Amino acid sequence: MNRKLENKKVLITAGAQGIGEAIAKQFIEQGAHVAIHYFSSAENATNLVQLAKSKGLMAVAVGGDLTKEEEAISIVEQSANALGGLDILINNAGSLVARKTLEEINSSFWTKVMDINLTSMMYVTKAATPHLIQNVNSSIVNLASLAGRKGGHAGSLAYSTSKGAILTFTRALASELGPNGTRVNAVAPGLILGTAFHNTHTTKASADKTITGIPINRAGNAEDVARAVLFLASEYDGFINGATLDINGGSYNM
Repeated sequence: MNRKLENKKVLITAGAQGIGEAIAKQFIEQGAHVAIHYFSSAENATNLVQLAKSKGLMAVAVGGDLTKEEEAISIVEQSANALGGLDILINNAGSLVARKTLEEINSSFWTKVMDINLTSMMYVTKAATPHLIQNVNSSIVNLASLAGRKGGHAGSLAYSTSKGAILTFTRALASELGPNGTRVNAVAPGLILGTAFHNTHTTKASADKTITGIPINRAGNAEDVARAVLFLASEYDGFINGATLDINGGSYNM
C-alpha cells in the first residue's frame, strides 16, 4: 500500500469508466478520498462511491459537462466541498469523437474535439488550482496519448493534435505551478484495450497489427495506466515535474 496516498483528496475527471474507473479503484485501494466526475456513467460512479464508503473513505459522484466552463467550475467546487479540499487532480476526460481526415474536418468538429480534450482540461485545472496550492505539496496528472507523440492512426488528426497540446500544457503548467508546491505531469498511453475508446474506434485488425510492433507482445490495459498515474500523483517529495511517462510496451520512446 502506498501510504503517501492515504487520506489524500482526489478529483478524477471521467472517473466512472475505462481508464478513469481503473484509476479511481486504485486510489480507493490506497486509502484516498475520491470525487468521481462522470458525464453519462452515473451508475458506475455511484458504485465507486459505495466501494469507497465501504472502506471508511469520503467519496462523491459529480456529473456534468466539462466543456462548459460554468459546469466545470461547479464540478470542482462540489468535489472540494464534499472532500474538504483537493490534493490531487487527475485530468482523464477525453475522446477521439470520430475518425476524420483533414478533408473531412469542419470547424465544428475541430472545436468539439479541442473542447473535450484540451479546453475542458484548462477549465478544470484553473478551477482546481486555488484548492491545490493551499497544500504544501499537491499533484496534477494529465492523460495525454501516444497519438500526441506520433500523430496517431488515420483519421485522428484533431485528436492527436489535442493530445500533443496536452504535453505542452503539462510542461508549461509545471513551470507555472511548481513554485506553489504543485507538480504537474502526464501519461501517454498507447494501445489500451478493453476500454470504450478502443472498442469504438479501433478494429481488431488494427489492434492486431499494432500489437505486432510492441516489443512485449501485448496490448496494455487500464490497470497499466492506473498504476503509472498513481505513481506520478504520489511522488509529493519527488523531483518529477513537467514529465510525460510513456505507457506503450516499448513501441515508441524518446
